Amino acid sequence: MSAGVFASPYPVVLDLADASVLVVGAGEIGAQKAAGLVDAGARVTVVAPTAASEVANNPKVRWHQRPYRRGEVASYRIAIAATDDPAVNTLIAHDADAANVFVNSVDDPGNCTFILPAIAGAGDLQVAVSTNGRSPAMAKWVRRRIEQTIITSERLLDAASDVRDELRSSKGSSEDPGWEQALDDALSEVLESGSVDGVRARLRSALQLADLSHAEGLS
Repeated sequence: MSAGVFASPYPVVLDLADASVLVVGAGEIGAQKAAGLVDAGARVTVVAPTAASEVANNPKVRWHQRPYRRGEVASYRIAIAATDDPAVNTLIAHDADAANVFVNSVDDPGNCTFILPAIAGAGDLQVAVSTNGRSPAMAKWVRRRIEQTIITSERLLDAASDVRDELRSSKGSSEDPGWEQALDDALSEVLESGSVDGVRARLRSALQLADLSHAEGLS
């Protein structure tokens, strides 16, 4: 499909904590996929006759040292096909489709029911960049361009989260039209100065909250 993998892609963020996932293939790419899934808290099974040391020596990965068996993908929540054999990857994709299991076939958009974006992030702040499978290299290029902004914005996230809790406690809800004014471009200058307390004070002012830091200092 020249316009992209999916006619109308639907971006999501998955909670894979304790979810059972399958990676078929354990070369460099398969090892990278397995590591990312482990970091997400998934229970990762890798199926491959041979495996990179990152897989073979990882106690958090269960490695079955054998080829893929027809239909076994049905036992998992999601699957990654990362072998160097297009026929095997296609078989995995067909099995996954029959079992209603979402599958990503590496560098093979036509056999994917989900694609993996390039991620720029720091802590809980993440930005996903996708070209809908048309150019993963382009997605990575865009990711590199925004990574510095993400690192800076992590401090803003910490401050905004604290003030959001205060707003909910004070007014019963964290929803407030003042957020649009509070999160303005001028905050970047405050962040660059390194003053997280200054960011909190600016947010509180825009949201018409009492300066709790001042109140705490008087107690």
